[in-house]
Amino acid sequence: MTIIEAAGLTKSFGAVRALSGLDLTVREGRVCALLGPNGAGKTTAIRVLATLTRPDGGRASVAGHDVVAEPRQVRASIGLAGQHAAVDDDLTGRENLIVLGRFLHLGRRAARQRAGQLLDEFGLAEAGGRLVRTWSGGMRRRLDLVASLVVAPPVLFLDEPTTGLDPRSRAEIWAAVRRLAAGGTTVLLTTQYLDEADQIADDVVIIDAGRVVAQGTPDELKDAIGTRIDIVLENAADLSAAAAVVAPWASGPADADPDRSRLTVPVAAGAVTLPELVRQLEAVGLRARDVGVRRPTLDEVFLDRTARAAGQEVAA
Repeated sequence: MTIIEAAGLTKSFGAVRALSGLDLTVREGRVCALLGPNGAGKTTAIRVLATLTRPDGGRASVAGHDVVAEPRQVRASIGLAGQHAAVDDDLTGRENLIVLGRFLHLGRRAARQRAGQLLDEFGLAEAGGRLVRTWSGGMRRRLDLVASLVVAPPVLFLDEPTTGLDPRSRAEIWAAVRRLAAGGTTVLLTTQYLDEADQIADDVVIIDAGRVVAQGTPDELKDAIGTRIDIVLENAADLSAAAAVVAPWASGPADADPDRSRLTVPVAAGAVTLPELVRQLEAVGLRARDVGVRRPTLDEVFLDRTARAAGQEVAA
């Protein structure tokens, strides 16, 4: 079931057009990563969906409620953790959560119980009685995430949740997001880290200049730009012969580098296996120092799709 939907969203700030007809669909219980270059419109999209910014045009709904016509119902259905921690340094971790619980109309006892439950679940119980100012950056970021869950929302928006964190803290946030999704929460997150999206996202949406330029699962996006054969030969004079061997699988022109005795050839995903390639090279007597059939990374997908979008924009 679709739980987040946007169609033709537009938003400008003066002469700057942040969203240019954004279309987005997120299914219930999925982790969806929203990727894009700086200034692509990621944070603006989150702010529109969270009812913090009113769109200029288009429509959007969250959990069945229109973000413009029913903002109160949308806010009751979501949690939000922005780019900067919103917790109070002069309170303990536990006090922060209790205060939020009271603001959200939990009774005194229910707020204390919920605070204890969340601190235990996210590995913060030991630090819960200390002032937040004494916490590490990773712990503070986890507390900020926990704060958005005091009243468990069906939809959670995370705007660059791990920016500036060390690898261990990032891994802790990833684990927390996975647990939330496993429990049925739909998560829409923005991130600058492509490995993060590859690790935790069920679906990826790449936007550039305020519109979607690619979407699908990480595997679907990688398969869409194909696979690459890399061959490093013992003798550069054999490059032409190697190109002839791989020609039946090629989906584009080969790139030969005589200085490094290297041949690179794009092929369709799954067109050839490494053992098959090695056998074919050996069958014609070619000696190779290295042979690889390499799938693209999500970084390469990102660069490919945003470069295409930039080229189309220039052409227009």
